[in-house]
This record gives sequence, C-alpha cells and structure tokens, in this order.
Amino acid sequence: MPGPRSSSPKVRERAEVPRGRKPAGTTAVRAHQQSPPTLRAAQYVRMSSDPQKYSIEIQVAAIAVYAARRGMEIVRTYSDPGRSGLTIARRKGLQQLIDDVDSGRSDFDCVLVFDISRWGRFQDTDESAFYEFICRRAGISVHYCSEEFENDGSLSSVILKNLKRAGAAGFSRDLLRNTFMGQSNIVDRGYWRGGAAPYGLRRMLVDANGKRKGVLERGQQKNLKSERVVLVRGPSSEVKIVRRIFSSFVIHRKNRTQIAEELNAEGLLSPGGKRWTALTVSNLLANEIYLGHIVFNRSSMKLAGRRVDNPPEMWIRHDNAFEGIVDPRLFARTRKRLAEVANNKKETDQQLLDSLAALLRRKGRLSVHIIQAAKGVRHPAVYTNRFGSLMRAYELVGYRPGNRYRFMEIAVEIDRTICSVVDDIIINLRGLGVNASFLHELYLVTISGGLTVSVAVARAVSDGDTRSRRWEVRKLKYQKAELTLLIRMDSGNSRIRDYFLLPTAALPLTKDRKKLRVSDRLFSRMRLDSLEAVMAALYGRLRASREECSRISALPLAKQIENATSPTSFRKLGQIPAQTTNRSARKSGGALH
Repeated sequence: MPGPRSSSPKVRERAEVPRGRKPAGTTAVRAHQQSPPTLRAAQYVRMSSDPQKYSIEIQVAAIAVYAARRGMEIVRTYSDPGRSGLTIARRKGLQQLIDDVDSGRSDFDCVLVFDISRWGRFQDTDESAFYEFICRRAGISVHYCSEEFENDGSLSSVILKNLKRAGAAGFSRDLLRNTFMGQSNIVDRGYWRGGAAPYGLRRMLVDANGKRKGVLERGQQKNLKSERVVLVRGPSSEVKIVRRIFSSFVIHRKNRTQIAEELNAEGLLSPGGKRWTALTVSNLLANEIYLGHIVFNRSSMKLAGRRVDNPPEMWIRHDNAFEGIVDPRLFARTRKRLAEVANNKKETDQQLLDSLAALLRRKGRLSVHIIQAAKGVRHPAVYTNRFGSLMRAYELVGYRPGNRYRFMEIAVEIDRTICSVVDDIIINLRGLGVNASFLHELYLVTISGGLTVSVAVARAVSDGDTRSRRWEVRKLKYQKAELTLLIRMDSGNSRIRDYFLLPTAALPLTKDRKKLRVSDRLFSRMRLDSLEAVMAALYGRLRASREECSRISALPLAKQIENATSPTSFRKLGQIPAQTTNRSARKSGGALH
C-alpha cells in the first residue's frame, strides 16, 4: 500500500514550484472563477409632478444599490421627468427604450425600474405587460428593484405583478376622482380653481375670511392651503379690448378673422402673448367668464382617453361669482350670432343667391373683396360653406369671372381649406397635450417646436380635351419642411376627398419646382382617408427617432412609400394604414371613390 506521503502527479508538480512563486495562469483562473461576467443594465426612471422633485434621485439611488448587490453595471439611463404614467404618449424616455429594444439597437442585458408604478399606471394593465413582453422577447429582462418579489416568471410573481399593476391603475382613478371633487367644491364656492386668469381679468389672493391680500402675477401661486383665489377686473386697456371684440363681432358684424387681423395690425398681443387668431377670438367670445360666471366640467376626459363635450346639465357653475366686464345683453347677442354662424341657417339658399345676384347687378362683377365690403350680403365663407365653393355660387347667379379673378377666388378657397384643416389639427394636438403653431404666410405647421409640416391643396383639373381629371398642387409655399400634408379635393373641388402625408424632400415637383402632380400610382400607399388618420400619422411621427426620419427622407420616393407602408415602418413611426370607411369619410368631409 502506498504510504501516507505518496501523492498524485498533480500534487508532486505543485510541490515542485519554488516557494514564493505561483504556476503560470493560476491568478487569471482564480480571478475568472471569483468574478462572473458583469450584466449590462439600463435604468428607467419617471416622476409625474413637481411635488416629487426628489423622486428621480431616490429612484436612481435605490436602483444603484440593487445593481451593486447583483453585480450589474448601469450603462444607460432612460428618464421621463414630469410625465404621467397613464399612457406612453409624451414619455420619450420609455418610447426610446422600447424602440431601442425592438429595433435591436440595445446594448444591455436587463432593465432596472424602481417599482411597477414607475413603469406605468396604464389603465389597461395588458398595455404594461405588452411593453415588458417586448423586452422579454428580445432577451432583456425587467427588474422591479423595490418590489418584494423577483420578476422571474414564476406563478407567484405573475400574480403579484398583476395585482400591483391593477393597484397602480386604481391609484390614478382614485386621484382623478378626488381631484374632481375638490375642484368642483372650489367652483361651487365661487373661487378660481387654478390656471392663468382669462384675458382682461386677474387673480386676487384672499385669506380664509375673504380678505384680499393682493394680485397674483403670472406664475405666482398661493402659499397656504387656507388661502383662496378669486377673479377680479384686469387692466382697463385689456378690458377695453375685450369689449371692443364683442362690439366688433355683434354691432359691426365683423367676422372673427377680421377682428384678429385688426388686433395684430395694431400690435396688440393675445392672452398668451402671441398673435391673435380666429380661434383665440372665438374662444373669447364664447367664454361666460366675462359675465362673471365660473363654469367647470364643460368637457371631460377619461384617464388617457379622448376629451368629450359634456351636456349642460353636467356643468358645474357659479353664476355672478364676480363682477363681469361685458354687458349681459351684448353677450346674449354674441351667443345668438355665434349660433347663426355655426348653423349657417339664417337665410335660405335662394335668399343668399338673391342678395348675391343683386350685388352683381349693382357692381357688374363679383369678387371676394366686393362681397366683403357690401352691406346686406353675407361673408364669402358663408357661400363657400353653403354651396361648396364660391365659384359654384357665381355659376348659380350666372356670373363667369375672368381668369385673373378666377385665380383669386381659387386662392381664397385654397386658403380657407388649409386654415380649416390646420385649425382642426392644432385643436386635436392640443387635446393630446402637444403644442403646435401655424405660420399662415407659408402654410407651415410646427409641432412640439421641431417637426415641420407644409400644407397644400391638390385641386382637380381637366386633362387636355378629355373628360378625365388629374390633381395638381399649384404651388408649395414652403419646400424645406420635413413633411408635406396634401389635401386632395374631389372632382368638383367642392369637398375634401382624402389626404397624403409625405416627406417633402422627395416630392416629384416639376422642373421649376412650383407645381406637383398627385399620382395615385406613387402616392396610393401614403393615402389617409380621414383627418383622424392624419392625426394618427402625425402623432406617430412625433414618436419616431430623428435618425429614422432622416434615413427615410434620403431614400427615393418609391422606396419611401414601400418602407412607410410596411408593417415594420408603421410600428416604428406610429403610422396606421388608411382604412376606407363611410364613417371616416363623413368626418373628413370627402367622398369615397
């Protein structure tokens, strides 16, 4: 039997190594055994309001501790400061995270989130699960650092996770209900519930006993919970402008566009410190606040849903909460005329044509300026709304303008169509919390301070001696926008038929770069049959990365259309294929062909 000192060859080999030295490679092997590969992690953090100003820092610190204990290295941060968790809209951080993961650009192995509520308070809990599934499908796990369970796919973790998601959604619903009750109580007591004071009015701070403490300037807030805010009359200069707007509309029979143009020509600024628009004037004319009435809940919006108008019986109001600045009789006449303009039913078709024919007999010709200056004749927009176009009204009274005047009338109709569509787009975007502005001189819409959209109208023209029709854009005013929205009219140029949203850089303009022919062969896949589809496409573009937009714009037009209509592109850019339905056609004002 071998003695106790016998050893294997490996033992003998180790014994032969001189003292103080280690076999080659031993250190590397031990280091490899003791330090497993570090996981690369991305962290996602979100806070929803200013009172949580330390929330981001708290989340980052907790995530850092979690990562250190598990040997993870945080290599990327996605953040959404001051963003609600009800929806992914406006959460650029989460949008970028999902896009990086889904496109294969991610350079990390897992995502660290403080807790489930930071991932989102989606009212449909399946939406929260869907975004996590996108990560898991790409081989990237999601860790909720402060939750009491491991997100390991086990039955217990799935149950707890769904309960947490439901609780996060319920928190938002409870918060909304409590907020609504609090604001309703404030209005019911005649106080101003918040926000900037309307034009011509100011916010006055009062104590618990109603004693006035001073006017709050823009941006200032009350300090004590016991304090309240009431509305009072503002500077006399603003009060005069408010009364002037009401008088111009009712007594002088000016339309809202004319009033806005006059105020802008005098260098007067609107309530937001910007130029006056027809929409601004319209909102002012319809606001009961100038009677001293505070009205709340005229419209409402479910969590992450669309805003809807509520019937009057649902309104919460406090009449005569303060001294009004507009005479009640003048306001009543204003409301009546607004209803007439909206319904456009004051005169029959024949009465409108009779007054237009009488004007033609007096003047010998007709034009927009002649109609606008004539007393007893409705505004040209009334004829356009009633008969489809001003040219059609001319035909019905037997007037055929010369080419020069015909071009002027067409230009007016194009301007009206563009302004109407753009107004709807801006109103819808603001309803989604997205800022947008319109430069009328260039027919240019700027969305969120970055995305630019040029707007043009494609009208039907005769193709030679044949009866076939083709569509042309006479002039694209601004050719440097990222996108161009083409509004195509029907064959009679009286109603909107459909829309096209395309990259401007690749539009097939004529050699003089003035005209554009709309080709169904090239543009059919970019067709949008309703304004709702246009809104979806524009909103999707806001979610697309700048790099992706630049890459697409550099491609030939046919390739852009192919890419833009592919399922992958629709997923990345947020566009939706146009769906031809009678409902959407009616909303867009166009006919389906």
